[in-house]
This record gives sequence, C-alpha cells and structure tokens, in this order.
Amino acid sequence: MQNIYLIRHGESVANVAPSIYTTTADHAISLSSRGKQQATTAGAALRDLIQLPSDEPLRIWTSPYNRTRQTAALVKAELEQKFTRIDQREHINLCEQQFGLFDGISDEEKQSRFPHEYAHNKLTERHEGRFWARMPMGESRFDVAVRVHEAFGTFHRDAEKHGVKNIIVVCHGVTLRAFAMQWLHLPYEWFDQQKNPNNCDIYHINTTTDDGQYIYTTKN
Repeated sequence: MQNIYLIRHGESVANVAPSIYTTTADHAISLSSRGKQQATTAGAALRDLIQLPSDEPLRIWTSPYNRTRQTAALVKAELEQKFTRIDQREHINLCEQQFGLFDGISDEEKQSRFPHEYAHNKLTERHEGRFWARMPMGESRFDVAVRVHEAFGTFHRDAEKHGVKNIIVVCHGVTLRAFAMQWLHLPYEWFDQQKNPNNCDIYHINTTTDDGQYIYTTKN
C-alpha cells in the first residue's frame, strides 16, 4: 500500500431531517442535494490532490449504504477525468456503527422509550468510557474498530496480487476514525479526542511514513 484516502459521505437527507428515520432504514438513506454537491466538489479536489500517473490503478472501496454508494459514484466521476484505471467496490465491514435500539432516535427519545437501556448505556459510558460502551442490541466503537480491521486483509491482498496500492475509502464518521486508528496503530484515546469529520472531509494516510492528516475539509 502507498496511499489511503478516507472520505466521509456527503450530507444525507437524515442529516437535514432526522425524522426520516421513522420511515426509512438507515442503510437506505440518500444524499441530500447539498450532499451530492459536496461529493462532486470533494471528488474534484481529490483529483487534484492525488499526484500519480494517469494509468495508476485506483480503487474506491465503499460502505454498502446508499449515501456512501452515491458519494463514491460522484467522487469516481470526477477522478475518471484524470485517471484511466479506476473502479468501485464494496466492503460490508465499512458500514455505519450499528446503534441497535437507539438507531435513528434522539437522546430525548432514547430516554423516554427505553429508560432502563438508556440508563445502563450512560452508566457504562461513565464507568468504562464511550469507546467501550456497547449500544443496546448494537455496537460499541470498539466493535466498529475490530470489524474495520478485518477488512485490511482485502486491501493488502489487492496491493500484493493486483497492484492496487492506492485506494479511496468512502465510509462514515465513526468508521473513518476507527480505520485511521487501527491502520496507524493509535491508542483508543486518540479516537476519543477526534471529532467526527464533516461530510466529505478527506483524511489521507501515507503508508510509507505511517502518517495521517485531513487534506480537505468542508463546512457543514
């Protein structure tokens, strides 16, 4: 591997109107019109930021959620203006954190609808820390980090067997931070200190120097 570019999906319709979660499953949530523009703009920026020969193999890996698929497709359309060998694939391990009982509902609703589970979750966060606290019937951030790490074998195989040494990963905020933490062998405290990236922020990992940083940011 040489370079990994991590991108959070563009603004979704649920970011604008959270009530959509009452009628639409999380994985089916689409980008908003603003989110589509964010993805196009970020793709154009990434096209200029990636300094590689035009025939260098590039692969976009995406979460299987609708909003990440849409973001990846728009980013790919921009990159295709410069690079001739680029494709898009999915990895289920890159999906959003699973919130279980708390999926798609506000803190106020969690407390009113599931008072015992909410109280237990808050107690666990205080006692063990937010990174380790598992959502009722869902995942902890630790769980996300473990499954993201399991995907690394796919990326290493692509580099060794197929010469794909530069990849773009379109995923979600928690997933992005978990990916960077695991790849760069950072402590979980680093994760806790990092804010969730804005929609379509781009985090670059230089695998030669084991260094990571945001190289493109957008305002929400």
